[in-house]
Amino acid sequence: MTGFDLITDHLPVLTVVIPLMAGFLTPIVGWIDRRLCWYWVMLTMFAVLLMASSNLYTVITSGTIHYQLGGWAPPVGIEYVIDLLNGFVCLIIAFIGLMVGIYSIESITKELPNKIIPFYSLFLLLVTGLMGMTITGDIFNFYVFLEISSLTAYALIAIGDRGDGVVASFNYLIMGTVAASFILLGIGYLYAVTGSLNMADMQSILPSMYDNKVVLAALAFFMVGFSIKVGLFPLHAWLPDAYTHAPSAASALIAGLMTKVGVYVMIRFMFSVFTPAFVIDITGMTEILTWAAALAIIVGSVLAIAQSDIKRMLAYSSISQIGYILLGVGLANVIGMQGGLLHILNHSLMKCALFLVAGAIFYRTGFRNLHQFQGLGKKMPVTTTVFLIAGLSMIGVPGTVGFTSKWYLVLGSINAGQWIFVAVILISSLLNIVYFWRVFDNIWFGHPHEVEHIKRDEAPLSMLIPMVILAVLCIFFGLFAYYPLHYVLEPLSNALLGIGALP
Repeated sequence: MTGFDLITDHLPVLTVVIPLMAGFLTPIVGWIDRRLCWYWVMLTMFAVLLMASSNLYTVITSGTIHYQLGGWAPPVGIEYVIDLLNGFVCLIIAFIGLMVGIYSIESITKELPNKIIPFYSLFLLLVTGLMGMTITGDIFNFYVFLEISSLTAYALIAIGDRGDGVVASFNYLIMGTVAASFILLGIGYLYAVTGSLNMADMQSILPSMYDNKVVLAALAFFMVGFSIKVGLFPLHAWLPDAYTHAPSAASALIAGLMTKVGVYVMIRFMFSVFTPAFVIDITGMTEILTWAAALAIIVGSVLAIAQSDIKRMLAYSSISQIGYILLGVGLANVIGMQGGLLHILNHSLMKCALFLVAGAIFYRTGFRNLHQFQGLGKKMPVTTTVFLIAGLSMIGVPGTVGFTSKWYLVLGSINAGQWIFVAVILISSLLNIVYFWRVFDNIWFGHPHEVEHIKRDEAPLSMLIPMVILAVLCIFFGLFAYYPLHYVLEPLSNALLGIGALP
């Protein structure tokens, strides 16, 4: 066995261990020279992206990866499992992390000049927690990584000098602790009745216990806890302030990844710990989820219209967009599931791009109020064009990523005989036009006045590059959605719904 083969065999665990070790070593790197921290993070995230890409390719070509830790076979030992679902999500985590990392060097230097080292250490530990939550096949190991990601997110929100960030972080801490308590109770209940912490083992044991009230209570605890974590209306109270008051790079990272990983976990527990028959037929949980998602889609869009702060508008928009994903999951048919899963990718690209643009505008002008954006398109044409593309994607204009996932959600709703959800999607798209048009109007058709003092037209190149890449991908996957759908999401949707086995 060559050294390359040895490394390849251990990629599942290295995807978690490398950012973990790099996060702890970042203060040492910063002690040598603070400017080295960014290069250290870039090296780490590029390595993680390569490993995540390799893992997904292996799953597509060879099937599910099982990696045992500590020499103990599951269900006794801890096991990392990578299939199409978490391989897909891990690649999104790695890519968005790299894009935000590239962007961060100028943004963080200006916003957090004295906290660069702790920021990058927390950045890598957040990636570690998200990767660990996604890869692990052990339910208690998942909870450990959940706490790692949550604690680092709280710290990233509070790391700025503004008092609002500390308050937002504290509110998130309270809500996150409540959510984690619900999740831990659910884990305890399942362990009490199954005697196992391995997810696959639980799935094989639980069907004989589906009439057990403890199992039903565990599912209820999980759904409440995960609903808080993803910011599903009306359990979203932590989200607007957290997204609004975090440093720009932290907002983009958290908005691009945290809720999407939370949705992944919800899907994993509903369809891989429990079974499709249990959540669809026995408990009717998917039907409850669709109505909650539909409410979130409308309410999030309406609340976004009422905002004048660009980051706060995008935060409420996220509540609506999470509703789209969960609507697809709750429809529980192959077409709807594909739309929901595709929207995980699409929303990560769109929302990360939008928050990066908001940060770039703040970096160059200090503005966040929409009324201050008058004529900004003439001063920052590249930045505002990225906003235009990502905004059109959020609306669902044909040729963009948002259109494809919304189209699949419409088809899934029709397939389920739920025409009311078709109406919800259409109404929400119209509401999206309303709140994004306000920004477009100010940027492109407003008369410049307050932005005249800007000395440079654009943000630094390190901020522009990731924004442009994300904008290009918003169009690429809008035109060529066939690739993720055919190679990943179609077989994955079939497998989740029990139509076929995961490769």
